[in-house]
Amino acid sequence: MTGIEPGDDLGPCPLCGRPMLAGASVDRHHWVPRKEGGREAATLHTVCRRKIHAVLSEREIATAYANLEALRGHPGIAAFLRWVARKPPEFVSPHRRARRR
Repeated sequence: MTGIEPGDDLGPCPLCGRPMLAGASVDRHHWVPRKEGGREAATLHTVCRRKIHAVLSEREIATAYANLEALRGHPGIAAFLRWVARKPPEFVSPHRRARRR
């Protein structure tokens, strides 16, 4: 057997710190979006990545929120992290993009 199998423990999520299990509950996140020239990526919970993109534009991520410290300091992300801390590792929930004016 080679590679990562569904359900394998991938360690803690860099953003929320909850355990990550291989499968639909994890996804790749580029710290600087690819269309903004980013190449570095990490595995995060899908729900964590979706929340980042629901709260912040790709331009905002690229210019002000391209690292964990900045992301955790954003009020919307911080509130989400407190909420998601009680969810199981395989939790997946859709997020809608906030309306921008």
